[in-house]
Amino acid sequence: MRYQIPELVLQTLFSATIEAEDRLARLDERAVRHPVAEGFRERGQFFDAAGALWVAGELVHVEDLVLHDAHMDARAPTHELTIAHAVLRARRRIWLSDPDWALSSAGLAVLRGEQVGGETPSIEMDRGVPPGTADDDNVIADGDDDDNPLSLEFAEIDAAIARSQRLLDEQADEVGDSGFGGTERPSASEPKGQLGLLFDDEWDEGARLEAWRSLIAAADRMPACLGAAMLFDAWEQIEPLRRQHWLGGLLVGAYLRARGKVTSHLISFHTGLKTIRHERRRARDQEVRLRAFLEALVLTGELGLKELDRLFLAKTQMEMRVRDRRSNSSLPGLIELLLSRPIVSAGLVARHVGVTQRGALNLVRELGAKEMTGRGRYRGWGIL
Repeated sequence: MRYQIPELVLQTLFSATIEAEDRLARLDERAVRHPVAEGFRERGQFFDAAGALWVAGELVHVEDLVLHDAHMDARAPTHELTIAHAVLRARRRIWLSDPDWALSSAGLAVLRGEQVGGETPSIEMDRGVPPGTADDDNVIADGDDDDNPLSLEFAEIDAAIARSQRLLDEQADEVGDSGFGGTERPSASEPKGQLGLLFDDEWDEGARLEAWRSLIAAADRMPACLGAAMLFDAWEQIEPLRRQHWLGGLLVGAYLRARGKVTSHLISFHTGLKTIRHERRRARDQEVRLRAFLEALVLTGELGLKELDRLFLAKTQMEMRVRDRRSNSSLPGLIELLLSRPIVSAGLVARHVGVTQRGALNLVRELGAKEMTGRGRYRGWGIL
């Protein structure tokens, strides 16, 4: 699990590092004060979550992810869609926290799904509540769940499941202490329950994760982009988490934010990474891999700048249509929704602006949004 970069390799990456540093600095400078910064930030969450599954070899449609996040699925969610939504939730959790939280031991424990302080991190991650402040019996919905009318009910169900799980664990410990049935108590290092069958006993995730975290100090002595590329390459080689390997790309954005390189948003690293050929991302030569990751940062910056221009142009065109409208018109709310989501449905528009679905269709038609789905299970509109 030892990882290091020869000095000669670092010297050959100098020009690529400078280019990545320049491109991300330009993106951050524009995004921090841009008129569509909020929509750009939220759209990037969806595109990066879908890109994370693309890099892993799975296809998840962004429109399905948007509907699943709004609890308005057009069909039963697939396993890949559930993972993509977990990526989306983790990105939001990282963004709502302090810049260096995701790289700390406590932050990684929450992102891994471990129980911290007797609480259920999955509930806290959904609600955007700092770790250790939630209460099982009174989980307050915050942030993204404000628009979900069933958020409090789901929180109560999650809290009941957490209490039941703790009760089952206590009963299992009592059975182990009494020696009933000849069973022995599992050691603290071994996974408990049925999930223990899915883990490799020789694959010590905790030790591998600490080995990866020990490289952060070395990365801090490098330029921010080169340090981020090194940490991502180390993540790919050490493979600390087998079930959440996608977390490495999110930690790249968290690291760049902690270094102050990109503070306006959590960069969508997977959108640039998926354009790099698999042969380069998984090459045996360390220099080839690092150069590919730096190029992915450059492409991420370029795609971000183009997205800002595209959203600003679309916003300008749509605002021209509502210039002479009455002050209580619902069209400005629809513009805000279109800028923050890659695709919207009639039901999503109706819930966001507070109209009927027929009224939502009229608003979409009046605003001139482009239909992005053909004849299928639902109709969706967005910004082309």
